Amino acid sequence: MPTDRYVKAVFALELAGGSKPARSALTHAQAGDLAERLGRDLVALVPEAQGLDLVLAGAHFDPAEVLRPGWPLHRRLEELAARAPGRDLADARLIAFGTGEDGAVPAPLQADPELQGGSLRVLPFLLMGATEPVAVAGAALEALLLERGMAGADTALQAQEGLHARIEHARYLTIHDLAALTSMQYGHQGLEALWPLIETSLFEPDGEAWLDAAPEPLLRYAQGEARIALFDPGAWCAHYGIQDADCGRMTHHFDHFQARQRQLAAVLEAHGIASVYVHCPAGEDARQALAAG
Repeated sequence: MPTDRYVKAVFALELAGGSKPARSALTHAQAGDLAERLGRDLVALVPEAQGLDLVLAGAHFDPAEVLRPGWPLHRRLEELAARAPGRDLADARLIAFGTGEDGAVPAPLQADPELQGGSLRVLPFLLMGATEPVAVAGAALEALLLERGMAGADTALQAQEGLHARIEHARYLTIHDLAALTSMQYGHQGLEALWPLIETSLFEPDGEAWLDAAPEPLLRYAQGEARIALFDPGAWCAHYGIQDADCGRMTHHFDHFQARQRQLAAVLEAHGIASVYVHCPAGEDARQALAAG
């Protein structure tokens, strides 16, 4: 349940196999029209959302750009909404952001060009209002959207035409729903061991989490960064219990281990988590070295 005046959510677009939207963002007018449809859909799904303001980013992002510590995309929406005019709709206001007259995407809405290949793109939005109505609507949305949060057919079509995209499914998700789906996807990709660190960074940013499960790399998340144990071949053999007689024949496995470290660091970077390599020589307790930071 929300503890503030905002419900953080996304309009999620599942793209047809291998396709990419031709446009990075809707025009300002298209974003406003889409916001009206979103508001209608959400109130139909959850009547408790009636009367809450809706703030929409008309640009699409990779889920990892949403799932970053401090929720920077939603924070940008909050900052922009504080000084932007909106469109009145009954007792609520709609505020939407799209491209300018020159077609350029404003800096706060520019997606990372390195994260463009996924089949799921998301448009962040906020529901805003007084604390109690937001809490009630937020609880209802959390209970409903993951199972029943499909967008209206005309809403999906408007997004498809505006972004020049091929969309198979369009649905609404809270940030918790999006985190759950991403966790599941990472499990299918062999990244499930990393998810607890990402989840801690999102929901317990002052907390601590470890990846300490051989043969995986050793990582510790704390104080906003991930510390990764950097081993030379001898220290790697010692830490993972590889016998000295076998260590010299393990070059290929050590190369694979280093590639895995780089893969995990890249995933963390996509989620806005800085990675720091900590040299851990043979004879030194690697966990203590990571905890010392």
